[in-house]
Amino acid sequence: MTPTNQKNPHTVTYDTPLPLVLAGARGHGRWHLENIRRLADKGIVRLAGICELTPLGADEIPDGLGTPEQSADFGALLDSTGAAIAVICTPIPTHTDLALTAARRGVHVLLEKPPAPSYAEFRRMADGVAEAGAVCQIGFQSLGSHAVPAIRKMVAQGLIGEVVGIGGAGAWARAEAYYRRAPWAGKRRLNGVDVIDGALTNPLAHAVATGLALGGAGRAEDVTAIETELLRANDIESDDTSCVRITTADGGRITVAVTLCAEDPDEPYNVVHGTSGRITFWYKQDRVLVQRAGHGPEELEYDRTDLLENLVDHLVDGTELLVPPDATGAFMKVVEAIRTAPDPIALPADAWHRLPDEDRRVVDGIDGLVAAAADTLALYSELGASWALPEAPAKEVST
Repeated sequence: MTPTNQKNPHTVTYDTPLPLVLAGARGHGRWHLENIRRLADKGIVRLAGICELTPLGADEIPDGLGTPEQSADFGALLDSTGAAIAVICTPIPTHTDLALTAARRGVHVLLEKPPAPSYAEFRRMADGVAEAGAVCQIGFQSLGSHAVPAIRKMVAQGLIGEVVGIGGAGAWARAEAYYRRAPWAGKRRLNGVDVIDGALTNPLAHAVATGLALGGAGRAEDVTAIETELLRANDIESDDTSCVRITTADGGRITVAVTLCAEDPDEPYNVVHGTSGRITFWYKQDRVLVQRAGHGPEELEYDRTDLLENLVDHLVDGTELLVPPDATGAFMKVVEAIRTAPDPIALPADAWHRLPDEDRRVVDGIDGLVAAAADTLALYSELGASWALPEAPAKEVST
C-alpha cells in the first residue's frame, strides 16, 4: 500500500495484498479467518493483525496466515500493522466506536451486520466514517449475490406482472446454549447499552435486508411504516419468534417472519409476489425459482461476489461498492422499530415444548406460520396464532 492521501480513498494508491486487521476472530470471526485465508491465497489481502481480548493460539489460526500480530488494543494494532482494512466482527454495541477508530486512521472497514444497535448509532457510524474519508462495507453477504440484481431485472421486465409484495421466511433452530455463548446474546440491553440481539436483527437479519433490497427499498427514506410482532419461547430478553411488515415509500409491502424455534429447520428465503407469478430466492444458496403463468417452473443458480473482495476491488480500481452504509438505512429503521417496541412477549407454556436431546425449544406449528406469513404478507396475529392475539398486537411505527 502506498497512501498518498489518508483522508481521501479516491486519491490513494493501493497495491495488493492489502494489510488487514481482524477484530473478533472467534465465533463468527472464524468464518472471516477462513475467508481471509482464501483471499490471501489469491494474493488480495494479508492478515497483519488480530484483535482479541485473549490472543488466539497457534491452532486457532488457519494454516497459511502466518503469525499475525495480536493485541487487545484495536487502535494501536491498526497503527503498528499499517492496516489498510479492518474487518470488525465484534459484539453489536462495539461496532460504531471500532468503525470510527479505524476510519479516523484512514483504515477502511468491513463491518459485520447488524451495523449498529440503534438508528442513532448507525448514523453516528456512517456519518463519522464518511467525514473521515474512509470506506465502509456492511457485511450483508446475501447482497453480494448476483441473484439480487437478476431478480430486480426480471421484475422490471414484467416477468411476473405487477409486484404485489415481498415475503421473507426464516425457520431456524438454536439451542438454549446459544443464548449463553456471550453476555450480550439474546439481550435487548446490557449494562444500560442497547444490544437488540433478536431473531430479526441478527441471525435472520439477511431475510429483512434482502427483502428490502429486492424491493429497491434499501435507504432509510424508502421506509414509511413498520409493524412488529415480537415474541419469545426462550428465557431471554429479545425475540426468538417474530415478524415485521414494512410499508415502503412507493406503497409496497414487505413481510418477514422468522423463528429460532423451528420444528424442522430449513433454508431461509425471500419471495417476490407478482400478479402473474412469483420468484423465490433462497439467499444462502444463491438459488432462485421462477414460477409464472403460461410457463413451467425455472430453477436458476447464481454466483456471489464476496464483500471483502469487493471492498478491496473498490479501493484498488474503483469497482462499485456493493453494500455501503446508506444501502442498509432501511434495515436500520427496522432495527430501530424493534428497539423502541415493547419488550417481546413470552409465549404461553402450552405454545412450545422442549427437545431435551437437542437442548432447544420448539414453537408448535411455527414452521407453517412462518411460511404462511411470507406467502400471504400477513402477520402472525392475522393468521390466527392464538398466542399472538390479543396480547401481542402489531405495533406500528411511522418513520
